[in-house]
Amino acid sequence: MDKFRCADNEPSKIRQPVIQVIKIIDYGLGNVKAFLNAFKLLGINCDSAKVPEDINGASHLILPGVGSFDLAMKLFINSGMREVVEKTVLSSKIPILGICVGMQIMASSSDEGIKSGLNWIPGKVKKIKPTFDRKILQIPHMGWNDIAINKPNPILKSLNAPAEFYFLHSYYFLPSNENDILANFIYGENMPCAVGRDNIFGVQFHPEKSHDNGLKLLKNFSQV
Repeated sequence: MDKFRCADNEPSKIRQPVIQVIKIIDYGLGNVKAFLNAFKLLGINCDSAKVPEDINGASHLILPGVGSFDLAMKLFINSGMREVVEKTVLSSKIPILGICVGMQIMASSSDEGIKSGLNWIPGKVKKIKPTFDRKILQIPHMGWNDIAINKPNPILKSLNAPAEFYFLHSYYFLPSNENDILANFIYGENMPCAVGRDNIFGVQFHPEKSHDNGLKLLKNFSQV
């Protein structure tokens, strides 16, 4: 259903639709093309944003990322988009979804580096322990893993059971407030894999590589 906007003091005017446009923040990390293809498959307007002006008109933002925490922060800051993205997310309350390292830099800090994170959701990115119960775990954690949803949330609704997603990572985000944890996964330990606070969401796994459930999550996000 289309959303419409109409001023309260102008009830006689024709209501104009609010155009939905997903903007993928292209700061040098992450498979932007994969997200463009996924939203095209879903029939949802989507474009990349390489400079601050490209953020204009966004109804939703995706912050992708692969690689290290410090490199992601450096490239995001050097892109010149941090200020406009923070204004769009924190002041205008436009929904944003961080993916993998794109989610991790939403934290306060990381065991992986020395730079400060964005601190949009307070917490720390921690390294996965290489052993659990005397078993040696493969690091990075790579492949398909079920997730367990902690509480109802719009981006994780109506997923196919089992709720499997594709992971590739050596670190995970542990929020300071457990209420910000939306879902967990088990790889040796029980660890968070999805976080959320107000209009800010993040997932450790890769929905763009997770087939039907990945597409469902992206569609859900576009409707937040």
